[in-house]
Amino acid sequence: MKFKRIKSINGELTVSGDKSISHRSVMLGSLAKGTTEVTGFLQGADCLSTISCFSKMGIDIINKQDGTVVICGKGMRGLEAPGDTLDVGNSGTTTRLMSGILAAQTFSSRVNGDASIQRRPMKRIMTPLAMMGADIRSELGNDCAPLIIKGTNLKGISYVSPVASAQVKSAILFAGLYAEGETSVTEPVLSRNHTELMLQEFGVDIKSEGTMVTIAPAKELLAKKVNVPGDISSAAYFMVAAAITPNSCVTIKNVGINPTRDGIIRVMKMMGAEISVEHVSKTGEPTADITVRTSELKGCVVGGDIIPTLIDEIPAIAVLACFAKGETIIKDAEELKVKESNRIDVMVSNLKAMGADIEEAEDGMIINGGKCLHGSYIDSKLDHRIAMSFAVAAMNADGETEIGGFECVDISYPAFYNDLNRLVVD
Repeated sequence: MKFKRIKSINGELTVSGDKSISHRSVMLGSLAKGTTEVTGFLQGADCLSTISCFSKMGIDIINKQDGTVVICGKGMRGLEAPGDTLDVGNSGTTTRLMSGILAAQTFSSRVNGDASIQRRPMKRIMTPLAMMGADIRSELGNDCAPLIIKGTNLKGISYVSPVASAQVKSAILFAGLYAEGETSVTEPVLSRNHTELMLQEFGVDIKSEGTMVTIAPAKELLAKKVNVPGDISSAAYFMVAAAITPNSCVTIKNVGINPTRDGIIRVMKMMGAEISVEHVSKTGEPTADITVRTSELKGCVVGGDIIPTLIDEIPAIAVLACFAKGETIIKDAEELKVKESNRIDVMVSNLKAMGADIEEAEDGMIINGGKCLHGSYIDSKLDHRIAMSFAVAAMNADGETEIGGFECVDISYPAFYNDLNRLVVD
């Protein structure tokens, strides 16, 4: 797909549903007794992989034309042995969270996905699950998928995680639903807490204190109605586009602003962005309308405790920093190396190709803003967040930019290009 510089973007939109919440709604809805109805569900490839996996385990899931998903749960012991491999596609969330559930079942399963999944590290969940008594191994012995999981009885543990990862934490908590005794997870920094909030909504005894969360084994989960807010990770591209494109103003409606996810808002304010957060709703997952206008931006340091709250938005922040005055340092973000691609390497090499003054660091990148960007060929590495970030950059660069593998945005935001083009002012 090819892009050229635009004059401005203006208007309102509602972005696709939150990916994290959509995944969890299917998993917990499958384990609950009764019918769980999910509105605003993200119809992206990753979340559809989760639906496919639980359908293979005997759960009746109806995906309606209006985007509503109805899950006919069979209770905590209602899953059935899948007839073949559980294919997670490109979804690390499906792989890691589902592994915690599969570890406690009465059957064995094989979990596999695409080439990207087969390179992503799974030891981070295999280690704590094994401590709980799980029989989980990497089929190729390289601590990656395919995973072979033989369901067994689990025991609760107190686990101190070396990484702040919602996927690691959630895998352990899901296993803890079935374990004998309490299970606790302590993180170095609090990661996103969608799992804790949804478990509580489904009637689970779960408590959080600081960076530690403790779950008691559950006898039953209660089916719920789940309203999925707009994904702030998807909203981030429009927020950045509005800030860096001349004469622009964009409002994104009903965006999730969970405080474990709102780092992009805080960083943009630090950089001087003209951004307002209005109509805040604090019922369940907090939401708001976010408006961003063309802004005079300045560089800043992005690191420390804020990183887990914006880890998926760092590619977009890197683009933002190219249009800021002065130096932006992104640090403490080693986790970027084990996403769908090595996002540090891919962002640095592609932004350099567009003329940015950017250097790679071991745990992030250093960007000296203010250099005019020019068109180039961008290799997205089939990473949805890379493709969307460079679409925004390309619309503010001289000449033509071609993004290879542009269709990978279907993983998290199938309507991205249509929504972006709808806001463009000719």
